[in-house]
Amino acid sequence: MTVRINLNNITIMLVQPQIPENIGAVARAMENMGMGRLVLVKPENFESSRMKKMATGNSIDLIEKMEIYEDLEEALGPYQYVVGTTARTGSSRPAITQPRSLAHNLIPISQNNLVAVLFGPEDRGLSNEQLRYCHTIATIPTARFSSLNLAHAVMIICYEIYLASRKTAPESPPRLANKFELEGMYDHLKDVFMKIGFINPQNPEHWMLNTRRFLSRVPLRAREARIIRGVCRQIDWYTKQLEKLRKENKKD
Repeated sequence: MTVRINLNNITIMLVQPQIPENIGAVARAMENMGMGRLVLVKPENFESSRMKKMATGNSIDLIEKMEIYEDLEEALGPYQYVVGTTARTGSSRPAITQPRSLAHNLIPISQNNLVAVLFGPEDRGLSNEQLRYCHTIATIPTARFSSLNLAHAVMIICYEIYLASRKTAPESPPRLANKFELEGMYDHLKDVFMKIGFINPQNPEHWMLNTRRFLSRVPLRAREARIIRGVCRQIDWYTKQLEKLRKENKKD
């Protein structure tokens, strides 16, 4: 059995957008490509009239029904798969995929999972801290200047996703762990890793980055995330028993 991409399960999420007209242009680009879920996270300038001036037509409906959050982690909570976009590459933010490959990979994932595609603020893009929530990172290749206007970047990604919606792929995987479940798992792993001396407690998020990348290569199902947390609980219990035994021996 083959499936097509489910556009209804894909959300464009703008993190700290600064220019209302860009938000309106993003809504227009999404409407052109058949996508209907827009989320803003901590917008720096929220002037609805300026947004609607650029949105025009049916895309104004996107502006009126979009969701707004003050916290990125809260906004991502229900999503099982998160894509980050960036123009900057480096050891701390490797560009793992390009828009066409990304769109093809989303065909099976989008069937049973909510997908968020993140775009950062116009002047600086997504930070390393924000990108750590992502399962994969996409970069739009350019000939020279790598920075694109926000609406242009969204249009390119949405265009490739729309093209992918006309193709088919093998049957979809089951529901993946959402970000609430994954972040709980990563917090648990971080506590255990510090307790057993596996990571440096001075900068645990830096040392957790490789763990996040490793576990994101094959997106985890909800049951698999629970198994990992079960292992963490067992390690917690074991270290507490050792500490208890150490104190008893010290008394003797």
